[in-house]
Amino acid sequence: MKTLYKFLIAGCLLTTIAGCKKNWLERTPQTIILEDQVWNDPKQILGLLANYYDRLPTDMGVDGNWRNMADYDDAMWSGYTGEDGRNNIISYAYSRWAYWDYTLIRDINLALESIEKYSVKLTDVQKKQFSGELRFIRAYVYFELVKRMGGVPLVTKQLIYDFSGDPSSLQQPRVKESDIYDFISSEMDAIREDLKNVDDKGTPSNSRANKFTALALKSRALLYAASIAKYNNLMASPISLPGGEVGIPASKATEYYTKSLEASKEIITSGAFALYKGNPANLGENFYEAVVRKSSNKEAIFVRDFLSAKNKRHAFSYDNIPLGIREDNLSSSCITPSLNLVESYEYLDGSNGALKTNLPDNSDFIYYNSPEDIFANKDARLYGTVILPGTSFKGRSVQIQAGVMKWNGTAYQTIEGSQLGATYSPPAFPDGDGKLLTGSSGPHRSIQEVTNSGFYLRKFVDAGAGTSTRGILSDTWWVWFRLGEIYLNAAEAAFELDQKVDAATWISALRERAGFAPNSVTSATITMDRIRNERRVELAFEDHRVWDLKRWRIADQVWNGQPNNPNATVYALYPYRIIRPGDAARDGKYVFVKLTAPRFRAPRFFQLGNYYSAIDQGIINNNPKIVRNPFH
Repeated sequence: MKTLYKFLIAGCLLTTIAGCKKNWLERTPQTIILEDQVWNDPKQILGLLANYYDRLPTDMGVDGNWRNMADYDDAMWSGYTGEDGRNNIISYAYSRWAYWDYTLIRDINLALESIEKYSVKLTDVQKKQFSGELRFIRAYVYFELVKRMGGVPLVTKQLIYDFSGDPSSLQQPRVKESDIYDFISSEMDAIREDLKNVDDKGTPSNSRANKFTALALKSRALLYAASIAKYNNLMASPISLPGGEVGIPASKATEYYTKSLEASKEIITSGAFALYKGNPANLGENFYEAVVRKSSNKEAIFVRDFLSAKNKRHAFSYDNIPLGIREDNLSSSCITPSLNLVESYEYLDGSNGALKTNLPDNSDFIYYNSPEDIFANKDARLYGTVILPGTSFKGRSVQIQAGVMKWNGTAYQTIEGSQLGATYSPPAFPDGDGKLLTGSSGPHRSIQEVTNSGFYLRKFVDAGAGTSTRGILSDTWWVWFRLGEIYLNAAEAAFELDQKVDAATWISALRERAGFAPNSVTSATITMDRIRNERRVELAFEDHRVWDLKRWRIADQVWNGQPNNPNATVYALYPYRIIRPGDAARDGKYVFVKLTAPRFRAPRFFQLGNYYSAIDQGIINNNPKIVRNPFH
């Protein structure tokens, strides 16, 4: 009997142990998320997508690389003097704008294959939606690659090493530059109807890809391809490689312009978007709101959003608020617009935008009653982009005055203060009148973190209370695509296709919003130079100018490194108060002096080798099939 009990007990123990062992081996890991868990959970897939959206590159933005705004001709660096190298770029490095993010390409390819393999619990609509978004992001990355590097390896599947010791299967050659643009176009056509990111009212999301985001990418990318096809081949020596890795045949220009125009027109006529006109009483503020306003704004098509409630904020306003009205005790005034940009905004009568500082015969200054008067009757987009002398921001006056000019009987003596906000008073100035000498926001020739150009940036700087403090920061968004650009894309493509009536109509619509009369541009007056200037003033600081100059193949002419070239040098405008007692027509008035910005040291120099960025030697070492770009 005792023996029988022993067998029963042993049997029970073995059964229990066997059961425990089975459960232990099959238990769900507590620290690892399995493939079928990720790819069947819409929230986790969305989390991955958010990561990939966040990794999309820009040359400039409101977080990260916003300092690049100071590196061209629309602005200069007036911040911390340790970064004055931005005002002294002898020549742009060949590696500038280089981009080779095949880690992100690999992550996207892996995600696409995983959805196909593991996502058995998602509906077909969900699978198409997520796959479409991944393909949009991949196409956007390829657009960033091709516009910087030319044709690159087109990798749309995972490349898996077989540990054979031979890596040649992983070494993909560059494809033709046109192949990448064709890929972007075909991808957008393939996925556009799968992207269902609209709310209950049918409003498209502006932070996730949808049909119109796909069309916007196609509109921009094919406009770039068309421009390169046309203008590269008009160069004395077109930039090309034998395999077509850079350079696009001129014969493809019409096809690309046509497809770009079709995509733009579909967005414009959809009714899903509209030019922002929420503040008709103040067209300058209206334009500012068109870019930064996050509610009731149907102009934004695709943005990189920030949200204070989720603690996703940035310090762009902290670093760029005018010094005289800053809300923190550190940093301000880094990106300051140039006189070059300010003068590119026309007067509302259509005349040249050069500011009138002197009489036509140069015998005397023009005297203005107040600092802002010199900007009267200018394109309202100027006010929406730049904080001008005599204007305000955050409800506070931005005091911009370089000094005073005192009449000595035969000539003016220019007096500038060594301190900001100083008055023209005794004892430093025994005969001083006690009024303002130098504005609390400058300009100043040498003090850091105060404008050196005479202007401050308004676009993208947050007007909300406390948003330029380190404790609060800002959540203004970065605009990747907005309807204003699509109008310009349509106008340029139509012009190139000799559809000048349509081109003039779209340009005039943007100008009318800025205060110009209806039909201020006609088919008889529209020119390519006008279209190019409209892009400059409408899209300033939105990461377009350098790419536009490159695709038109004029960057090496505009920024030719010559000190006597007014386009290559950054200029400033300094306002002065006049002291001339007894002369009522002049005393107490304001005059303006144009000058090379004092902290600006070297004219911009864009070389032929900058049209396509250098490929890093490490990449070539790892993949001998990669050919170098011209001039490198």
